[in-house]
Amino acid sequence: MQIFAAFEQSIQLELAITNIQKLGIDNIYTVPLDSGPEDIQLLDTINRSDGLSLSSVGMVLAVFCSVIGAARGFDHQWGPIVWGIIGAIFGLLVGFIGKMVFYKVKMKKIRWVKGKQPDIILIIECADHEGQRVEKMLWEHAAIGVGKAVDA
Repeated sequence: MQIFAAFEQSIQLELAITNIQKLGIDNIYTVPLDSGPEDIQLLDTINRSDGLSLSSVGMVLAVFCSVIGAARGFDHQWGPIVWGIIGAIFGLLVGFIGKMVFYKVKMKKIRWVKGKQPDIILIIECADHEGQRVEKMLWEHAAIGVGKAVDA
């Protein structure tokens, strides 16, 4: 049987490993997790989309403002084409900056609310009859999550 547990890097992880070793289980593996880049992409591509594209709202506002600018440009000195381009640039900048500010505020709140982030995956290979004790011990030592894989 294999037991997987996610932990934050803390003294609780060290205590859990020590107590499991006291049970006579020596097949314990740790895998550190990389949190990855936290920067937001400007454009989503076909192959990679994180759902946080900063250009989507800007493009919609650019179309909207360019139509309004072109329609109003007939009454102004520079004409509809120039005012349409000015409206598109204005809409793109407003949408881009607005969404960037929104995500900066939202990301701070999400990181604060989520709380615990797993830093280490602990993999323990043990016999089936030891699984319950090991799982209970992992929960007692503040595991974020625990899963089992039973050999077939």
